[in-house]
Amino acid sequence: MHYVGIDVGTTALKAIAIDPEGTVLARVQREYPLCTPRPGWVEQDPEEWWRAAEAALSELRSRVGPAAGIGLTGQMHGLVALDGRARPLRPAILWNDQRTAAEAEEIERLVGRRRLIELTGNRALPGFTAPKLLWLRRHEPATYSRITRIALPKDYVRLRLCGEHASDVSDASGTLLLDVADRRWSETMACALELDPAWLPPVFESPAPTGLTPDGVVVAAGGGDQAAGALGVGVDRPGPLSLVLGTSGVVFAALDGYQADPQGRVHAFCHAVPGSWHVMAVMLSAAESLRWLRSLLAPAVPYERLLAEAAEWPPGVEGLTFLPYLAGERTPHVDPGARGAYAGLSLRHNRGALVRALLEGVAFALRDCLDVVTELGMRPPLARVSGGGAQGDLWLRIIASVLELPLQRVAVGEGAAFGAALLAGVAAEGWEDVHAAVTDTLQPRETIEPVPEWIEPYREQLARYRALYPALRASGVSPDVPRPPSPADGP
Repeated sequence: MHYVGIDVGTTALKAIAIDPEGTVLARVQREYPLCTPRPGWVEQDPEEWWRAAEAALSELRSRVGPAAGIGLTGQMHGLVALDGRARPLRPAILWNDQRTAAEAEEIERLVGRRRLIELTGNRALPGFTAPKLLWLRRHEPATYSRITRIALPKDYVRLRLCGEHASDVSDASGTLLLDVADRRWSETMACALELDPAWLPPVFESPAPTGLTPDGVVVAAGGGDQAAGALGVGVDRPGPLSLVLGTSGVVFAALDGYQADPQGRVHAFCHAVPGSWHVMAVMLSAAESLRWLRSLLAPAVPYERLLAEAAEWPPGVEGLTFLPYLAGERTPHVDPGARGAYAGLSLRHNRGALVRALLEGVAFALRDCLDVVTELGMRPPLARVSGGGAQGDLWLRIIASVLELPLQRVAVGEGAAFGAALLAGVAAEGWEDVHAAVTDTLQPRETIEPVPEWIEPYREQLARYRALYPALRASGVSPDVPRPPSPADGP
């Protein structure tokens, strides 16, 4: 018996099959293109997702046999507008599309920022789904007039897979149309934005069955990528955090009860565990900052060599400080005008110093995220870390020392797809609930402790880092203006 998790990513679909012990039996990945018809626009053909899912499921079936259940996850916030025959009316507008800044401002003006956060747990950011609908109404009225349903990316795959128009509460939390506290669509938001509630799919808890494939395999509701990924590293209840060191950096904390930040510095979403919620702090350029620096200075040099050069420098890099605001910043500033910088350069500093300061700057941004989360009352004993940047020990030692928190790796690095497979197992009644699925499959590995002698130097450097932000705000840009996300953002 095995369960399949499908992750509908931004550039590729990943699918895995796991057994009841959490062993990954097979992996498949299918890439597809992004379309950028204008600067700042990012679109995708939903049929690309379906063709990739069909091919992946076929390959998994040939390698490990038929699945007992299928779970879905993927990129959040994308808008798939469907006609009366459930066909896409246009390419999907993705989470990292920048065109809807004016519509995001309009939503905050119509609803009021405080009321919006009360209703949805979030501020209006251009990446969310509701601003995309307002953009369509304003700029493509003929298309807008033909909408009969809307779907999120993973839910379009569900529609093709089992014919059901459905979603789950964790993914729906990122639309600005869900009453996150009550885990149902918000009539108030639909009314305020003059959107037809009939367009919205029924929403389910993440492990709930939502239909059957033609060959009788149950399909779980699934979850948004960060919520599913948190299950994959064992963050199914309050306690350890999930820290994702990917293109963006994410600090994710599970909650027993609903709680939103009144200032909207973090996202408050339903978790993929029934009856629970999570808060999620996001900094926008984590591993992307390192990729950027390497592309400028040493595109042919392996990352391992750059990290070895960085390790030759002491903490604080003799006063050299990097701010990773290369694409603006979300938590805690919500500032599209924030910009990156190196400060404190001297003739002594070399390439390794630039890399070390960059690693530290990302760690300080993650500390900003952690401090907002702890301000809301969470006191985590450790963080479970995942993402491409989590492979190197030096960066994790730096982050652990800046956060003053142990970091723990887990054996399986499949992230969201693994969490989706767990939800599939619960839907197929292989596990009693999500907690049992996590308990049976979690495989912790080594723990990276803070380096004691680095803690005090990093406290001093963190103060210098935070003092630099006001000087780097772009002229004429207010932190109160919703930030258009860049392709470097996480969902």
